[in-house]
Amino acid sequence: TFYYFIRLCLEKILLQCILQSRTLSGADAINALRPFYFAVHPDFFGQHPREREVNENSLKRLNGYLENLQKPGFRSFKPTQLTFYVREREPNSSDVPESFSASGFRAVSFTLHTRDLLSTVLDILNSCSLSTEHIQSLNVNSEPHKEAKSTVNRPIKWDKTYYSFTGFKDPEEELEQAQRMETTLISWLDDHEASAVKKLKKSLPLRKELERLKFELSRQLQLSDIRWQRSWGIAHRCSQLHSLGRLVQQRPEVLKNVKGHTVVFTDRSGVSAAGHIMLGTMDVHDHWTKIFERLPNYYKLQKRLLCLEDRISQLLGGIQVIYIEELQPLLTLEEYYKTLDSFYNKLCDSRLPFHPRSLRGLQMILESDSYTPSLHESGHFTIPTVCDPASLQWFIFAKAQEARENLKRKEEMMITEKELIDTSTEKFSLDRLYKEPSVSSAQMIDCCKRLLKESLPYLQGMHLCISHFYSVLQDGDLCIPWNWK
Repeated sequence: TFYYFIRLCLEKILLQCILQSRTLSGADAINALRPFYFAVHPDFFGQHPREREVNENSLKRLNGYLENLQKPGFRSFKPTQLTFYVREREPNSSDVPESFSASGFRAVSFTLHTRDLLSTVLDILNSCSLSTEHIQSLNVNSEPHKEAKSTVNRPIKWDKTYYSFTGFKDPEEELEQAQRMETTLISWLDDHEASAVKKLKKSLPLRKELERLKFELSRQLQLSDIRWQRSWGIAHRCSQLHSLGRLVQQRPEVLKNVKGHTVVFTDRSGVSAAGHIMLGTMDVHDHWTKIFERLPNYYKLQKRLLCLEDRISQLLGGIQVIYIEELQPLLTLEEYYKTLDSFYNKLCDSRLPFHPRSLRGLQMILESDSYTPSLHESGHFTIPTVCDPASLQWFIFAKAQEARENLKRKEEMMITEKELIDTSTEKFSLDRLYKEPSVSSAQMIDCCKRLLKESLPYLQGMHLCISHFYSVLQDGDLCIPWNWK
């Protein structure tokens, strides 16, 4: 008991010293959160759609919080409450991050209010009852914490006898071991190719059925497209299309207003901010029927929304207001209209002196979860709905030229990205090569260029997804991180 008490005291002192003397880089934070990502990633919740959706939305908000922490001079923080479903570990496997049970999970809620990456990472791991010991072995920056009173600016290095006496793991030895055991693309493919091939072969009949159902329903209803909000399994998607097909047979008259539109299967029914028809996968046919019957009213609201976007554009020198599904929360048409209307009224009251058409060609999105405007690497402005109008004007003027350059570079990168995807697909005889929305064009380009230098016979006929970590999806898709080793 005495030695246990001493260990707890030493651990607390050591952690405090780390907090005072070290800061994490963005890459360090991602590495430190690997056990957390393994425990909550949505791809492991394929049979639990509601829990999967909760984790997807929470991860987006968490990523936004972490990105804000890394912005120079960012000082305005809003406490962010998050809920995750955390997979339970297998018994006797606390030292292995990947050893999670598929049989159960638990809900964990916590609020982030820290102002540095290290404290945030520790809060997340502690809230989810995950180990923080590995953080000691990270190659963190040695510059002192800006808010710390301590002048210590070097990592703590204990004598080897300290680790023998306390039972702590030596960070240097752990780092060397981690480097020796670091997963490489070749080694991971060696270990998981057989499993992926087996799952892929099993899914092939369902994949063909999915394509058939999608084609027939799109043709029958004259739809522009059928999509899914997230990556449900193939069997789940087929079930959803069969359900829509039954409604078409039972109530064909209510579907007369869907012509030319996109249907998106998601977790709630309505019409999205992008104008797509959302069908909640947990809703019954009666609920879907009501949505289809109300489509004319939704279309009227959508016209009013487009007019509102034009008015905002005129007040802001011709900058285009856009909604990007991949980067913004999934909003209903009504929610998005209220956001636009509130922002428009604020602009009208401020009467900003933008010269007409001076910002034509530029783009902006409205963001409810931030407080300061920013310029995205893709070229669009992210404008908080609560942004001070005077600050907004100054920021847009100061960043306008950089925004135009980013937009031009984005167009060039999208062309390069498509060419590299086509070349890689052909070289490796892939059935499909795609990326997660969170992977940028620059990351995808870098990934494909390095892949093309390799010889990878494992990939023939496979579905390859470029992501942020390694995994095999339930239908045999291979996921690899864009920055694979």
